[in-house]
Amino acid sequence: MTGTSPHAPHPTSSAPPARTPDETDGAPPRPGSPPYYEDRSPGSGVLPPRAWYASSDAARISLHGTWRFRLSARATAEDDSFTRPDFDDTQWQELRVPGHWPLQGRFAAEGSYGGGGRPQLGGAPVYTNTAYPFPVDPPRVPDENPTGDHRRSFDLPGGWGDGPAVLHFGGVESCARVWLNGVELGHFKGSRLPHEFEVGQLLRPRGNVLAVRVHQWSSGSYLEDQDQWWLPGIFRNVSLHRRPEGSVADHFVHAGFDHVTGHGTLRVECEPAGRVTVPALCLDLATGESATVPVRPWTAEEPHLYDGELVTPGERIPLRIGFRTVSVEGGLLTVNGRRILLRGVNRHEFHPRSGRTLGPETMRRDLLLMKQHNINAVRTSHYPPHPAFLDLCDELGLWVVDECDLETHGFAQQGWRDNPVDDARWEPALLDRARRMVERDKNHPCIVLWSLGNECGTGRGLSAMAAWMRERDPSRPLHYEGDPSCADTDVYSRMYADHAEVERIGRRQEAPLPDPELDARRRALPFLLCEYAHAMGNGPGGLSEYQRLFERHERCQGGFVWEWIDHGLRQRTADGEVFHAYGGDFGEELHDGNFVCDGLVLPDRVPSPGLLEFKKVIEPVRIEAASDDGTAGAVRITNRYDFAGLDHLVFRYLHEVEGEPRGNGRLAVPPLAPGASAVVELPAPPCAPGDEGEAIWTVQAVLDQDTAWAPAGHEVAWGQLPAAPRPAATPPAATATPRHGEGNVIVLGPGTFDAATGTLGYLGGVRLGGPRLDVWRAPTDNDEAAPWQPGPRPATEWRRLGLHRMRHRVDAVETGPGSLVVRTRVAPAGTPLALRTVYRWTAQPDLLRLELSVGPEGDWPVPLPRLGVRMRVCGSLGLATWFGGGPGEGYPDTRTAARVGRWSMPVDALQTPYVRPQENGARPGVRWAELTRTDGSGLRIEGAPDFFFTARRWPDEELTAARHTTDLRPGEDLWVHLDHALHGIGSQSCGPGVLPQHRLEPAPARFSFVFSSLR
Repeated sequence: MTGTSPHAPHPTSSAPPARTPDETDGAPPRPGSPPYYEDRSPGSGVLPPRAWYASSDAARISLHGTWRFRLSARATAEDDSFTRPDFDDTQWQELRVPGHWPLQGRFAAEGSYGGGGRPQLGGAPVYTNTAYPFPVDPPRVPDENPTGDHRRSFDLPGGWGDGPAVLHFGGVESCARVWLNGVELGHFKGSRLPHEFEVGQLLRPRGNVLAVRVHQWSSGSYLEDQDQWWLPGIFRNVSLHRRPEGSVADHFVHAGFDHVTGHGTLRVECEPAGRVTVPALCLDLATGESATVPVRPWTAEEPHLYDGELVTPGERIPLRIGFRTVSVEGGLLTVNGRRILLRGVNRHEFHPRSGRTLGPETMRRDLLLMKQHNINAVRTSHYPPHPAFLDLCDELGLWVVDECDLETHGFAQQGWRDNPVDDARWEPALLDRARRMVERDKNHPCIVLWSLGNECGTGRGLSAMAAWMRERDPSRPLHYEGDPSCADTDVYSRMYADHAEVERIGRRQEAPLPDPELDARRRALPFLLCEYAHAMGNGPGGLSEYQRLFERHERCQGGFVWEWIDHGLRQRTADGEVFHAYGGDFGEELHDGNFVCDGLVLPDRVPSPGLLEFKKVIEPVRIEAASDDGTAGAVRITNRYDFAGLDHLVFRYLHEVEGEPRGNGRLAVPPLAPGASAVVELPAPPCAPGDEGEAIWTVQAVLDQDTAWAPAGHEVAWGQLPAAPRPAATPPAATATPRHGEGNVIVLGPGTFDAATGTLGYLGGVRLGGPRLDVWRAPTDNDEAAPWQPGPRPATEWRRLGLHRMRHRVDAVETGPGSLVVRTRVAPAGTPLALRTVYRWTAQPDLLRLELSVGPEGDWPVPLPRLGVRMRVCGSLGLATWFGGGPGEGYPDTRTAARVGRWSMPVDALQTPYVRPQENGARPGVRWAELTRTDGSGLRIEGAPDFFFTARRWPDEELTAARHTTDLRPGEDLWVHLDHALHGIGSQSCGPGVLPQHRLEPAPARFSFVFSSLR
């Protein structure tokens, strides 16, 4: 498409476009010239980009389905004889299109790949974060270049007729060369962008043969280093479109909104000219003509769309029109005159079976989950999504940052030398990518920012892209994070800035730029975190603190958690067990391990605890105690929506004592505009005879009626507050005296102890091992931390000190009139550091009380992973019941979503199956917990103060060693952790570490537990 206007009409001639002399034709290259897949051009023979739409009456054929396929290890391994219509492909493999060949059939299941009975290597999934998985020598690629030849036969439906037709490819990775009925159409690069060819004159009523050669590596690969699996194939729509004379070549819907007058202005550009009707607005306009009328605007909270129709002499197409105006004014990003707060996620397209091939049901499921978890924005990292996803964002309501298919991150490893975005020879390819995104997606009201790409450094190519975008669509601001000067952008964007830096930026007091003019300009821009809160494994922590900054400083307009989904590829072991693979599991020479699994939902789209935490943190209604002391006679309700009132919500209250319901009802909340608050009185607390436990109010905001994204009754927000001061815990009086029993044991109340070590062995009829002081946890991904992060990496320091191999020495076992005292020293080998621990046991006939005193020795340079006790109990105690935080896991900086209540579930359900096993499953704020058999017998534990409760069927040593979920084998016993404190989680796998208030610094501590058996 060289030399063509970016929004020119489609040619009406059905002849294949002629090539200019500088275009390659796929034949052996001229001496000194690169083959087509290595030249820097975006392609040849391709039509200009246009808006994507579904025609109401022009015929269309989907070419999805089973194709014939041959895989070669090299780009030049096979000739192009397969393009002949009479070529015999009966010995080729079958392949589903759209799809990636490494994920299908024998190509996915075997370690070698091939076709026609001849084994050939290549084409396995490869994951890298920033490094290119091939030598960096732009635009050249290796000889080892897996190449897939595809063939598809098809007939035209009756009544198709003669005349122009367009062959459409929605996405092919990374370079495709195309033939129809033996005639070459051209080639293209730009994997996640649409490309089309004029084919009308080549079509036959029957027996058409489409041949496509796809190369995994091409010059385009240097522009697509996007922290994801490298997966070649035809992975998006392939279709044939009839283009009757006078059909729509391109159209551009302009629909602005004036928030002062409440009027919208509609103008539709179209080639050729036609008419636009919008029945609900009584509009019937010529294209190019404007009309201003009262309208309901489109927002992510209230996504009102008007149905319209565009009619030209040859075609009718439906329109879905959303009136809204986006601008940067007064240092803020506004929509319809109001500041917006982005509660967003980054989203790669991914499915654990089919990679980047997603069906509409998967896209809708993603968006329903987002809306149901209070997410209001998506950054399409790092390429435009399937257009159906944007249709759904229009319909359901999400703000979208549409990002160009561009990243050159691997050049950072060589100081950005040879970076394509600062090389004029690459500029046509860069502009082509910008045009194909903007032209395809320009009619979506959900898109509020265009993004130039991701992590490309800086360069003249980005400036050229920005200049073209501003001229083509001045209605949307521009985003790009990689240039600190913001020279080409309208917003100041950062990745993983820590809380302190965000605070400074919010005050417009960030470190100055060297250029005073650029500094003044940037300081006046709104601020976004295009990536923050890295959701890898257990975490992310620190979300609440970020959100308070966004709410406190109007310049800080939110951001996008990295990211939506774990990219684990579904696999089976030899025994048939399912697990999810990550980098290195396919024999890659160069890979970045499980860094590809960093999402808020697990690969099977089950919400992780991180998503539940994010939902609570960003909820659009704040529900909190109205009184300063936090107790409830009244509750304060705050509307944190940007546009909507609260009339779509119903407020309910629940009163519980010790987790048992005592009363419920509805609260009358007055109308509240965005940002407004009201204090609402709660009813008198209901009570039952004998109620003496902890009483709590829970107030919920739920949907009053069904919506497009959730049914009536769906919970949007909630808050809890004590109904009265919590009753003080009174330690049970010691009434039992220890005595020596047979077999070198000490008996104290219901407990039997080893007389030499002071270890509890039995409690009544329950066999135990421990409890014993424990400070180790299986490191989380955030504990492991990214190697490029400043400061110490927690897990590395813990291992260096030997916290994973602590040694216990018993210094004394002492019995007295009412107690058993065990004095120990717990220390790692090779250091003088230690924890002096005193276990003081007291008892009544039916219970044991343990009080621990822990004091550190030496100068500890790092925080502890945990501080508590670990014990082993009989595996038959498989049901956990507790009163405290739940139902899911929570840690010091990830417990906002933990709701105090009485919860019960099997021990196996307490585990979170992170793709790479790690510390998980702790329940915070636990007052008491029970582990029982099916007959109700078992063990009860009460803590003072509240504790973290964890139970699993394998010890931390096995959890630490595991690399996949299938490595964990349930044992005969349960391993129970009762933690006085835990180190926070943070997001140091890519973002900031644990905030000071959530660090577990070694310090003297005292805590206690009461154990009793249940019969």
